[in-house]
Amino acid sequence: QVRLAESGGGLVQAGGSLRLSCVDSGRVVRPYTTGWFRRAPGKEREFVAAINWSGTDTDYANSVRGRFTISRDTAKNTVYLQMASLEPEDTAVYYCNLERVVYRDSYWGQGTQVTVSS
Repeated sequence: QVRLAESGGGLVQAGGSLRLSCVDSGRVVRPYTTGWFRRAPGKEREFVAAINWSGTDTDYANSVRGRFTISRDTAKNTVYLQMASLEPEDTAVYYCNLERVVYRDSYWGQGTQVTVSS
């Protein structure tokens, strides 16, 4: 069982920055991918960014590319999502996900609220 815990959400003005953190419970059997998803009020959950277990491969949604950066600190079992130039449209609950395709399992954190005021 893999446990994920997000933190770092909050209220920020448009144009501001936030950094989200996702800590896993450690000793996760490789390979796996850690991703960030978000769900805005009244909308479906959408993909934001992902990074592989070694940190060598990343992917971004077009809506955040160039503004958000995903990174990993393997020593701390932590994945970060650095968000810059935030827009009101980025307001959502952000969820961390860890997926292991080989083992066909997927884990979610509890989510952290990000609110961007105009």
